[in-house]
Amino acid sequence: MGGFFGAACHEDCVMDVFFGVDYHSHLGTRRSGMSCINPETGFQRFIHSIDNSPFRTKFEDDIQKMQGNSCIGCISDYDPQPLLIRSNLGTYALMTVGVIKNADSLIDQYLTFSSGHLTAMNGGKINMTELIAALINQKSTFQEGIRFAQSVIEGTADIIILCEDGSIIAARDKLGRLPVILGKKEGGYCVTFEDFAMYKLGYVFHKELGPGEIVRFDADKVEVLVPPEKKKRICAFLWTYYGYPNAVYEGVNVEAMRMRNGQIMAKADREDGIAQNIDYVCGVPDSGVPHAIGYSNESHVPFARPFIKYTPTWPRSFMPTNQSVRNQVAKMKQIPVHELIEGKKLLFVDDSIVRGTQLRETVEFLYANGAEEVHMRSACPPIMFGCKYLNFSRSNSDMELIARRTVQELEGDEGQRHLDEYSDAKTERGKALRAAICKELQLTSLQFQSVEGVIEAIGLPEDEVCTYCWTGKE
Repeated sequence: MGGFFGAACHEDCVMDVFFGVDYHSHLGTRRSGMSCINPETGFQRFIHSIDNSPFRTKFEDDIQKMQGNSCIGCISDYDPQPLLIRSNLGTYALMTVGVIKNADSLIDQYLTFSSGHLTAMNGGKINMTELIAALINQKSTFQEGIRFAQSVIEGTADIIILCEDGSIIAARDKLGRLPVILGKKEGGYCVTFEDFAMYKLGYVFHKELGPGEIVRFDADKVEVLVPPEKKKRICAFLWTYYGYPNAVYEGVNVEAMRMRNGQIMAKADREDGIAQNIDYVCGVPDSGVPHAIGYSNESHVPFARPFIKYTPTWPRSFMPTNQSVRNQVAKMKQIPVHELIEGKKLLFVDDSIVRGTQLRETVEFLYANGAEEVHMRSACPPIMFGCKYLNFSRSNSDMELIARRTVQELEGDEGQRHLDEYSDAKTERGKALRAAICKELQLTSLQFQSVEGVIEAIGLPEDEVCTYCWTGKE
């Protein structure tokens, strides 16, 4: 994923951006960077790897060298950024969040058209932020360039630009799949991915950009360069998984949505008479916990934590880039509370079930520590399609997804034509899918939240929420 924070103020704002970016550390695991500008030294920029160290520790020395009334910074999953670009539009710092699925064709088109070049990284890979810069620079203004880039990109791109005059341009992706939020305080404005990042720094909410909207702001004012489009498809996983509990998108708080989501799942189980003899409701930490609390509150079954994650050294299980190392770290982090496991019937809620690898190991871990029953609830529907708009699932093929693979095992290619039925728990195919995954993972019972349930928990109109990974509908 990735996150960003930027500010333009009458006073030095480097510290604002330092703390603002740090509040986005849950959104990225690979790179981070900051860039500022002031009249005496021009642009300054620092980029570091954060593979094995928190953002703060890498930039504590850098911020002592940085000074400027305008500054931007980001957490990035992959490419080093922000980049400093010198072009026909002037010199500027650029950072982006999103994914470009048609990058290879855009690179080929650009190189053929321009007879120019792009900087190659290790393995010949092109930095996606540099590719976006190349697209923007084909036009005579930033707003024209951004609109052009977003029109040809298949995927998603939030774009933040720090200009030579100290102003900042912020653009939300064309369908609003990711947020861009503006804050204000006396003497300045800021832009942020997560709204809570700005409040501790003295900013208050100013506005949330609409789909495709582009604004330019400095310390005194915000100017709308391109008004928002009407069509919106904000990513549902911002609430079920990605977002920090304090975050608010489109007026909907993440923690509150997750609790509502759990309540809806508990009601469905009660109506169907499923898993009504449970000792404890539990959440797979961390994002599964509020879903489980909602389930517990509705079902009146006590909430408990039968295992605790040891996080001081490995805060997130997906930090290592190697999958086998990620799996081992996940296993090492799970420390059991035997009194809450042995002889108990447990119902766990997880934010999602993607491949099922770590879930299988968690279930084995619970049985090895004496659990009598392990029931599982997924806070979202079966994932049938790898996301083509964001970097949610790292699957190279849809068949790596446990739901799609199970469909293939049950019915072969014919089953792939009935994915909507397999997603629906009330159909025979839907029941067969759940039974097969249940058997594979050695679960006592398994249910997925419905698309309708997720939409109800979010509270936005269904046509404003992207559910592609569950439904295949764009």
